[in-house]
Amino acid sequence: MAEGTRVAHVTRTTKETDIDITIDLDGTGVTDIQTGVPFFDHMLDAFGRHGLFDLKVRAKGDIEVDAHHTVEDCGIVLGQAIAQALGDKRGIVRFGNSFVPMDESLLLAAIDISGRGQLHYAVDLPIQIIGTFDTSLAKEFFIALASNAGLTLHVRSLAGENAHHIIEAAFKAAGRALCQATRIDPRIANVLPSTKGAL
Repeated sequence: MAEGTRVAHVTRTTKETDIDITIDLDGTGVTDIQTGVPFFDHMLDAFGRHGLFDLKVRAKGDIEVDAHHTVEDCGIVLGQAIAQALGDKRGIVRFGNSFVPMDESLLLAAIDISGRGQLHYAVDLPIQIIGTFDTSLAKEFFIALASNAGLTLHVRSLAGENAHHIIEAAFKAAGRALCQATRIDPRIANVLPSTKGAL
């Protein structure tokens, strides 16, 4: 698939949320995020900008209950959009990794576009709430993203004291790792990067 054509638009409506996401894997990091959860908007903005994805997110959820359904369902829909935009996956690099420092924090994200959606998450957070955002929801987002995009995703904190820095570095690292993994390598433009012939 030629670069510049890997765009997907996915919507999902339930009794809890109404999500509409568009992603261009070959963008320049232009983002337009509105979820009703300000800290999460900031994280998705970081993910898109540092992954160089053009990303538009519109989400309405039952945030009067809490942000859980909105954050998780955005992960589901974003994962589905990534999978759709990847198409047949021919020519992709497949693997990507990124170390991102943010002041005292250092995060690693490593991705294999394996088709086997799974998250391995080792992130220690010193507090549970940032503003009104439950920090455990970062993991819920990455679970949903990995499962629905078909990613093997490792997110690991190597250092950190400030929860905001840790989570933000995690989103930036995941975006940068996914950017690497989704690139088209012209040497294998029509080849599926798998010894078994399937991803």
